[in-house]
Amino acid sequence: MEITREQDEVVAKLHQLAAKEASLPLRDLMARDEARDRLFQLDDLSIDLTRQPLTSASLSNLLALAEASGLAEKIKAMLAGQPINISENRSVIHTELRHPAFRKTDGFTALCRFADQLRGQGRFTHIVNIGIGGSDLGPAMVYRALAAFQSGPQVYFVGNIDPSDLNDVLACCPSDRTLFIITSKTFSTAETMANAALARGWLEAAGCTVSDHMAGVTAAPALAIDWGLSEDQIFPFSEGVGGRYSLWSSVGLAVMLGIGSDRFIQLLDGAYVMDRHFADTDFNRNIPVLMGLLRVWHRTFLGRSSYGLMPYDQRLSRLPAWAQQLDMESNGKSVTREGHMLAMGSGPLIWGEPGTNGQHSFFQWLHQGTDIVPVDILVPRQPNGLDQFTSPTLQAAAEASHRTLAVNAVAQAEALALGSENKKQPHRHFAGNRPSALISWDRTTPFSLGRLLALYEHITTVSGFVWDVNSFDQWGVELGKQMASLLAHSSENQSGAGPQKQFSWSAGLFLAALDQKEK
Repeated sequence: MEITREQDEVVAKLHQLAAKEASLPLRDLMARDEARDRLFQLDDLSIDLTRQPLTSASLSNLLALAEASGLAEKIKAMLAGQPINISENRSVIHTELRHPAFRKTDGFTALCRFADQLRGQGRFTHIVNIGIGGSDLGPAMVYRALAAFQSGPQVYFVGNIDPSDLNDVLACCPSDRTLFIITSKTFSTAETMANAALARGWLEAAGCTVSDHMAGVTAAPALAIDWGLSEDQIFPFSEGVGGRYSLWSSVGLAVMLGIGSDRFIQLLDGAYVMDRHFADTDFNRNIPVLMGLLRVWHRTFLGRSSYGLMPYDQRLSRLPAWAQQLDMESNGKSVTREGHMLAMGSGPLIWGEPGTNGQHSFFQWLHQGTDIVPVDILVPRQPNGLDQFTSPTLQAAAEASHRTLAVNAVAQAEALALGSENKKQPHRHFAGNRPSALISWDRTTPFSLGRLLALYEHITTVSGFVWDVNSFDQWGVELGKQMASLLAHSSENQSGAGPQKQFSWSAGLFLAALDQKEK
């Protein structure tokens, strides 16, 4: 999309407002009547944006930027299945997977039937999902988050090509009772196929029939059959489902095996509720739209290149890593959809760790460092799955611990925003004015988790649409893979001849040391 005069005017106005409003005390903004308009509710999900450097003027201009960027039209195009991934000429259909109508499809019915039968038979007590990127991060995060709902075989996730990753999982698995799920959209991902080959060799060495102990999840079922998988244990998904958006598809098979198809459907139900809110709600009360615009406000106009996610829920410990791939692979771009260099900053660094652990690590930097980093603080108001504390006394103590956890979450939001002046002891001075969003819900369940994950997907989509980048491709991962392939196949690294000329002399030294046999 070419930059229009209207966009130029809005962008210029937002830069002026940013220069003026960046230093406004959050304490004062929080005391204004308009701050009450920064509280949002969707069922039990509460979003508190009162601790943000946002005035009525900046918000109205961000909404004007959304209009000038064609945000409404872009959202409708995505939800209508138009091929908005223009570099690959593909539709973006992950929201369709959450629609109740999708559950009547043959593919989803077959997936549920397979999972229910396997769980009912009890033949396999251990499931190993082999995948990387979106074929690993999303399912692994969901399975960990829903520990209170795990009821089937033990599920493990192996992503890294480092053989120790698979080795350590295999040490926990009886070969005769282990099922491997090979999850790869292309069924050619180097790391995944290397690990799959090792797993196949492990099964063969144990005398197992490989095809009985392996299933496949892929958008290339013919390649999975050629590799040796049984057709009736291959569960395809569409090319229009991007890896980082794929946990809702058959990529979630390992999760379904761990929690059951009924609870997996509850995960989809939660996401669908957020999808409807996203599609049907006016922008001025639309939670993912406003949070996506805030992401643009911080990154592009306030110059904040880092964004923190702090889940005060230990079982959500992998949420930051999932969100990191979701946002940084989607919006870590420097050119527009038409190939023009971006004139503004986009795609912040996404990172985080669970609270309260992070308070004893990097929160020092958040409070008193020279960088201002906006953070999302996420916390369930009630605990879940504390079944090991069986006596009433232990239950009460565990619930008290969770209350302390939740109090710490809001305390950090308050401390970051308000600070504490101490002129006599500068090392104990807290400047405050550090923004945060406080996100809370009743309990972490499949439904509430699905709703939360869909929220972050839509935040990513909104900011990408405003920046006018293609949030649904990831060409930035290709060069490193090509380099690795060339280096791996180069037999002339010592002389510098042939393909090795593409690499530096120091790369040649590393390869020589790598290949040197131990004397």
